[in-house]
Parts: sequence; structure tokens; C-alpha cells
Amino acid sequence: MRPFAAPAAERAIATEPGGGPLPRHVAIIMDGNGRWAKKRHFPRIAGHRQGIEAVRRVARAARSLGIEALTLYAFSSENWRRPEEEVSDLMGLLRLFIRSDLEELVRDNVRLRIIGDYRRFSPDLVELIDNAVARTSVNTGPILVIALNYGAQAEIAAVARRLAEQARDGQLDPATIDEAMFEGALETRDLPPLDLLIRTSGEVRLSNFLLWQAAYAELLFVDTLWPDFDGDTLAQAIAAFGQRQRRFGGL
Repeated sequence: MRPFAAPAAERAIATEPGGGPLPRHVAIIMDGNGRWAKKRHFPRIAGHRQGIEAVRRVARAARSLGIEALTLYAFSSENWRRPEEEVSDLMGLLRLFIRSDLEELVRDNVRLRIIGDYRRFSPDLVELIDNAVARTSVNTGPILVIALNYGAQAEIAAVARRLAEQARDGQLDPATIDEAMFEGALETRDLPPLDLLIRTSGEVRLSNFLLWQAAYAELLFVDTLWPDFDGDTLAQAIAAFGQRQRRFGGL
């Protein structure tokens, strides 16, 4: 059963001081750009452009709501399977976003983080990303995490491989490897625990995104296409989160 549209009483919880609990870390699988464009008989790139506008709206709304970390699934390791022209368009939009929005992130005290193997991108784009991360690294406010060429299974396998190599080299006792050690080696190790994971467009799957981190996250699947997602939609999602009973395996 989908929570949207949430009733006015629920919406108020997300926006009124002293309302329901606020998630510290929200992640979003941004899905539906292509379907948004197809419904309007536009080329797919038009949907991706509108998706960038949604990123701006939602990132600003998250800051105003007081969310500590927002993680956005921008380009998965499987997205390389898309047509070359579409991948090129997505890379171009990423360049545009960084160039046009970096000063706002700096001004608003936002720390930009990247997870995923983005160094597979073209050298000029890697340099642009590295510069943006460095420019915002001294900021002390909310964190905007962009997942680029990211896949959760690859992340987990890389951690397992690294710990196995350390054990082989005598740097650690395999018996000491536990959940905390494993989590401390993930790319998200210095982020708040993931509280709420949202997927847009009506699809109901995680698509290889934050599989370890989502173990006890609240999952929310909404019908809204990503280009139509905005601050009000985010507030409704947070209101729905505030109604959940989180037991973490207990009573």
C-alpha cells in the first residue's frame, strides 16, 4: 500500500517543530526520468534535464528540513549498458550540475561526497568532481552524497576482498571481523546510519543500491516520477517515516 498522497495531518508532522522523528540520513533511487519524457513525447534527455531540476529542489528542501545526509543514486554501475548517446548526455548533465551548483553548495555550507568508482569517467569529469569535493570538504553543514558508477554488491565484495587480504598478510585476525568492522570499511562509513530509503516511479526494488546500509532502513516506494518529486513530496515521505515503528528486531 503506497503512502501518497499523505493526508494533511501527516504532512504537518514533517513540517511542524516537535512533530515526528526526523531521519538523519535519507537516500533516494531517482527513477522515472525516461517515463516522464515519454508521457510528454519528449526525448529521454528532456527527462534527465528535469531530473536535475528535481535534484536541486530536493537537495534544498532536505537542507531546510534539517536532514543531515542526503544520498542520491545518480549513475549505477549497470547504467553503462544504456545507449552510448544517453550515457554521454548523462555525463554532460553531471558536468553542468557541478559547474552551475558548486558555488551554492559552498555558500550553503554543504559537504559534497561521492561514492562509487567515478574514476572510470573521463579525466576532465574526474577532475571536475575532485575539485568540487575538495572545495566543499571544509564545510561543516549537511552532506550531499552522489552515487556515481556505484553498485552495492561491488562495494561489499571490495570490502570482503580488502579484509581477506589484511588477514592473509597477518594484519588482522579473521575471528575479529564482525559487522562493525565490515561497516567501518564501507564507503559510507562516516555517514549517519541510513534511516529512510525512497524509490520513485512505482518500481519496488533496490537495484543494487546501499544493500548493506539498508538492512534496517525504512523503505518507501512511491509512484511519483523523479522529475515531479519536490520539497512537498519529500516532506510527505518524512511524515510517513515519522509514523513508522522502528524496532530493529526487538519488541
